[in-house]
Formats: sequence, structure tokens, C-alpha cells
Amino acid sequence: MVEPANTNLSIGKQCKLLSISRSSFYYQLKGETAKNLALMRQIDEQFLETPFFGVRQPLGTLRRNALSASG
Repeated sequence: MVEPANTNLSIGKQCKLLSISRSSFYYQLKGETAKNLALMRQIDEQFLETPFFGVRQPLGTLRRNALSASG
């Protein structure tokens, strides 16, 4: 998409032609936190165990597990 080595068009002009902001070109992903990855893993495990649950039941289960783990 954007070619930083291009000497004919600046990065700003290339971004404008592509209708993207320059800041989005320079943005570096930070990745997921360990806490978020653990929570996503727990959600996946719960879904595989009980795929017939709706949205509210897994949320309640996660909340109960969080409360029991914290104290």
C-alpha cells in the first residue's frame, strides 16, 4: 500500500491518495494483555463446555468464577 522508499510521493501524499490518516500508517499494535488472554481462554473453555448457553449465563459464570478466585 504505502511505500516509504518511494521518492516521488511523500508518505503524507500516499496516505491522502489511499484515504487513510498518516497516524494510522505509523500505528504499532500493542497486542493483548495476559489478563485479557486468560479471560478469552476462559470464555472459550466455557463455550466449548456449554455451547447451548446464551449470553447471560456465561457472563454470570465468569463473574462467579472471578469472585471465588479473588477471595
